[in-house]
Amino acid sequence: MKFQELDVENKTVLVRVDFNVPIDEDGNITDDTRIEKAAPTIRYLLEKGAAVVLMSHLGRPQKDKLNDGTVDKEQFTLRPVVTTLEDYIGCQVQFVADTIGEEAHKAVEVLEPGQVVLLENTRFYAGEEKGDEDLAKQLAELGDVYVNDAFGAAHREHASTATVAKYFDNDKKSFGLLMAAELEGADRLLNNPAHPVTAIVGGAKVSDKIQLLEKLMDFADNVIVGGAMAYTFSLAKGGKVGNSLVERDKTDLALKLLEKAERTGTKIYLPVDTVVGKEFSNETPSQVVAAGEIGDEWQGLDIGPKSVEEFSRIIAGSKSILWNGPMGVFEMKNFAKGTDAIAKAVADATENNGAYSLIGGGDSVSAINQAGLADKVSFVSTGGGAMLELLEGKELPGIRAIRG
Repeated sequence: MKFQELDVENKTVLVRVDFNVPIDEDGNITDDTRIEKAAPTIRYLLEKGAAVVLMSHLGRPQKDKLNDGTVDKEQFTLRPVVTTLEDYIGCQVQFVADTIGEEAHKAVEVLEPGQVVLLENTRFYAGEEKGDEDLAKQLAELGDVYVNDAFGAAHREHASTATVAKYFDNDKKSFGLLMAAELEGADRLLNNPAHPVTAIVGGAKVSDKIQLLEKLMDFADNVIVGGAMAYTFSLAKGGKVGNSLVERDKTDLALKLLEKAERTGTKIYLPVDTVVGKEFSNETPSQVVAAGEIGDEWQGLDIGPKSVEEFSRIIAGSKSILWNGPMGVFEMKNFAKGTDAIAKAVADATENNGAYSLIGGGDSVSAINQAGLADKVSFVSTGGGAMLELLEGKELPGIRAIRG
């Protein structure tokens, strides 16, 4: 059922959001994008007279346990989210220090229309990541209606993202506004893109993006490859990569991808020059060398100016653009120029050429935010792994749970 068609007046709506945000040692949120993006769904429900119960995960508390084997509730609590969330939705948020159980039930029982409760981290319970039926049933008891707006966790078959949906009838469950927008953005690229379609793929490993790259060749006109994964392609073509981060056992895979591109007519663009450094450090001595000519004591850390010029030209002529992965070590100021230039090229193509641009989650979101251009592109995805799997053509458990 469409979100706007749900009957939520005087109902308690259980909403799975994705508040898995970075929090520093002082408890400050360093990037509140996911909270900001979830706010419209919450505000809509409140305006329609619903009481809202929010649930989310944060981090990996089951993996990063304390020495005594217990969950670190201080490090992984969702409590720091409350103040930022209140600013975005314009009302008070009651925090409950548990996800299920007596305290959660008592808080929800007295909840009135227009009020909001945020439950504690769903992953404090081991059953969350196992898709536990009993945990999902207890969560379902907290709401009359279920809304999944956590696109960033849609690729996980967890109790709060997938299993819980089976306890709600079809007319009492839906995607939220953010989830619907994410699906629409991916669908526009996968099924009805305006051509030329250009995909910009970066990051560390070819092996992480193999399925995406193969899928892209079914519909993309151009594929631009940057980041450390470009060095695997360079090595496969007989180039010298020095101390660069490279997958030496994936050169055959890189060659197969190049061969497939030739068969399908997709043009793959690799960097023609590289900014190299002596060490993995912002202060390291650096120079620009031709691609495939990196000295033994050097490592590639960014794409060079000629690559920026060529890639920007291709992007400028595109009508549909997907960006997934940075061009270099953009976290270091001296090696962020390539990534920042690509961010500007994508923004310019969107603004000046009417291109549809989708920033595909993860580091690409950090990069577009760092460049200050997030509002200059068509859509910024909140889900790194989820968007990657969706673009690869996979059916996500959190989506299947709603659609049936």
